Amino acid sequence: MRKMEWSSYRELKRLIHLLVPLCVHFIAENMTVPLLVDVTTTALCHEKSTTCPQAIYLNGFQQTVVGIFRMVMLPLLGQLADEYGRKPLLLLTISASIFPFAVLAWNDSRQYFFAYYVLRMISHIISQGSLTCISIAYVADVVEDNKRAAAFGWITALLSVSNFLGNLLSRVLPEDHIFEVSLLLLAFCPVYMKLSLAETINPAPRQEQHSPRLVTFDNVFKKRYNSLKKCLAVGVNSETLKSMALITFIYKLGMSGINSVLWYYLKSVFAFNKNQFSEILMLVGIGSIVSQILVLPLLNPLVGEKGVLCISVLASIAFGLFNGLAWAPWVPYMSSLFEVVYVLIEAASYAIVSKATSSTNQGKAQGFIAAVRSSATLLSPLAMSPLTSFFLSSKAPFDCKGFSLLCASLFMVFALFFAWRLKLDNGTSANDPDDNSDNIESPLLS
Repeated sequence: MRKMEWSSYRELKRLIHLLVPLCVHFIAENMTVPLLVDVTTTALCHEKSTTCPQAIYLNGFQQTVVGIFRMVMLPLLGQLADEYGRKPLLLLTISASIFPFAVLAWNDSRQYFFAYYVLRMISHIISQGSLTCISIAYVADVVEDNKRAAAFGWITALLSVSNFLGNLLSRVLPEDHIFEVSLLLLAFCPVYMKLSLAETINPAPRQEQHSPRLVTFDNVFKKRYNSLKKCLAVGVNSETLKSMALITFIYKLGMSGINSVLWYYLKSVFAFNKNQFSEILMLVGIGSIVSQILVLPLLNPLVGEKGVLCISVLASIAFGLFNGLAWAPWVPYMSSLFEVVYVLIEAASYAIVSKATSSTNQGKAQGFIAAVRSSATLLSPLAMSPLTSFFLSSKAPFDCKGFSLLCASLFMVFALFFAWRLKLDNGTSANDPDDNSDNIESPLLS
């Protein structure tokens, strides 16, 4: 028992220098979310306007463009993390958000908003999803297989803590200082990580340093192309990963569509502003902390990762239906209770994917699923943005302003069906068929 406690303490100690900058980073990002809705609406429409279809379309356009590039970037960054180490890629992805918020911290007028918008798309392409995937791969290097679900639950709970603290700061800080404080916190993260975080794998040795530039570029391009093929092979060779890819695609098709328009929908229907958004997000943050730290460790041994996955998808369906049918301003607050449950889907998915692949392919597997998730994210706004804008207008054929959210919930019903039929494997089938023992990166901290 003492040995187990010491082992758990050692694993937690190794993760502290990862969790601290992640926590600060997501606090800095989340504290800007409620205010960005008002900033975007003010920049694109009249200052006091509640209905702003331009904001809905622009947000959908951003999500689509980012999704297109992330389909390539996510598996590529996962592969690079497997080859050259987790730390360099973590430093790259965690630094990407500094530049767009530096623009808004300087000035949030209309001209500067568009500069922020371009930089934010670039930072999302680099960091959105990939930061979490590489962090999950880092944790998988350190934590034993049978403890990963709990460890991933702690990480997602920490993100919920960050969500709560970020929205609390957004609620109490003056609007004029939110972007400045966020910028300082974002700049702290890569500095701390550079000084404190330890590497967990042996980076691949560098070769062909004295080759001509043209030959080197050609070799690098071929190597990256072969790496992407291997990343795809990791997913194709595992029945569990293929099933998770299908579930993830259908689920994110619905949920990302809801998330892309939800705040603008609530602002249009109930005239919500930064304060109401912060209150909802704080409620979700508090509940998510409890569900992931206390409920998940108790629930997972009883129903397993598959059971947690199904329960989470079911809660997501209820979340979409209640928001789509919201008949009073208190309904979005009530529906946030379901969001407290469906956040468990992240930890369950990470654990299923992690167990379905070998220790040397963690970055590839997580990158493969993240790329599938990104493909759904780029497609959903193509339908959700015009559909939401149409039913919020006076031209709607019937009075159901949340009709687009109801349609998105239907996709999650299909995701629940496939999640129920999911069959799990132990990861032996997900190994890269071209792997050999000479090229395996061994964990440094095991």
